[in-house]
Amino acid sequence: MKAKDRELVALRARIAEISPTEAQRLQQQGAALIDVREADEIAQGSPPGALRLGRGFLELRVEDAIPDFDQPVVLMCNGGTRSLFAADSLARMGYSTLFSMIGGFSRWKAEGLPFEQPSQLDGLARQRYARHLSIPEVGEEGQAKLMASKVLLIGAGGLGCPAAFYLAAAGVGTLGFVDDDVVDRSNLQRQILHSEAKLGMPKVRSARQTVEALNPTVKVDTYETRLSSANVEAIFAGYDVVVDGSDNFPTRYLVNDACVKLGIPNVHGSVYRFEGQASVFWPGYAKRRGPCYRCLYPEPPPAEFAPSCMEAGVLGVLPGVIGLLEAVETLKLLLGVGDPLVGRLLCYDALKAEFRELELQPNSDCPYCAPGRAFPGYIDYEQFCHAG
Repeated sequence: MKAKDRELVALRARIAEISPTEAQRLQQQGAALIDVREADEIAQGSPPGALRLGRGFLELRVEDAIPDFDQPVVLMCNGGTRSLFAADSLARMGYSTLFSMIGGFSRWKAEGLPFEQPSQLDGLARQRYARHLSIPEVGEEGQAKLMASKVLLIGAGGLGCPAAFYLAAAGVGTLGFVDDDVVDRSNLQRQILHSEAKLGMPKVRSARQTVEALNPTVKVDTYETRLSSANVEAIFAGYDVVVDGSDNFPTRYLVNDACVKLGIPNVHGSVYRFEGQASVFWPGYAKRRGPCYRCLYPEPPPAEFAPSCMEAGVLGVLPGVIGLLEAVETLKLLLGVGDPLVGRLLCYDALKAEFRELELQPNSDCPYCAPGRAFPGYIDYEQFCHAG
C-alpha cells in the first residue's frame, strides 16, 4: 500500500464520513458547511449557505468564520479526499466535531441537492478588491453584494465627500449624489472630491468626475436639485442605504421621515468645530428596534444653538473622520456583518482624541416610527425648523 493510501486509511479511521444528504441535514440543524475547493471549482456551483474558504487559506480564515470550536463542521471538496485532510487540520486546531462529505460536490450535485453559482469577479475586479476577498466576512460573495448595491448620499460636501470616496473604492455599484450647490473655494478645506480646477462647477458633477476617476466601474447618479417633499420619494426609490451628510435641520428631518416611510436605513453624521457624531437611524432593523432621528430630536433646537459650519466653523479634517465612520456603517449594512450603530450615538471629540458612546432609546410615542402608527405625511420643514 502506498504511503498516501495508508494516510487516507488512517484519516478515515479518525474522521467521520457522511453522505451529502446527511451533510445537508446537519447544515439545516446548525452545522457549518465549509467548501474547501478553489475559486474556479466553486464557480461551477456550491451548496447554498456554504462557507467558501478555500483549502489554501482555510487555517487562516476558519476561526473568524467559526469562532465556536464545538460547533459541528462538515467539510466538502470535489471528490471527498481534500476534505479529509482539511478536517484533520481543523482537528489539530481544536475543532471537536468534524465530518468529511463522501463524494464531495460531485456527489452532492448527482443526488439532486440544491446548489448555486456564486457571482464571479473578473480578473481586474479580483486585483482591485484582493484585500476584501481575503476577509471571510466579505469574500467574493460579499464583494458581489457591494457591487450590486445602491447608496444615496445627501450632500456632496464635507461628510459626503469622504464617505463617497471610500464607498467607491470599496466597490459599491451605484452611488447617487443629491446637492444643488456649486464648488466654492471655501469648500476645499474639507470637501475632498473637489479641487481648485472645479470652482463654480456643480458639486454633483465634480463628485461624479472624481469617483469615476477613482473607480470607473461605479455607476454615479446625480441629482442637481434641492431635496424636497415633492421629490424625495422619487429620488430615494431603489436605494439600499441613505447616507445623510446634510448640514441643516430641514433636510435632516425630511431625510428621516422619508427613510422611515420607505424602510431605508439612514446613516447619519454631523460635525461642529472639533466635535462630530454618527449613528444609524433604522427603526425597522431586524435585530432590535432602534430610534429614528425624531426620537433623538423631537423638535429642532433654536437657531442660535445650532449654527451652520459657515457660522461656527469646523476643523477641516473632522468631516473626514465622521464621513469615514458613515462609510464603515454603510458597508456593514450592505454586507450584513457586525453590529451597526442602531440605537447608539458615537460621539468624537477631536481636541481630547476621545470617542464616547451614548445609548439611544426609541420613543414609543414617536409620531413617525412608533409601531402601528400610520405615516403622518410630510410637513413644511423650513417652517417647522424656523419655528423651533
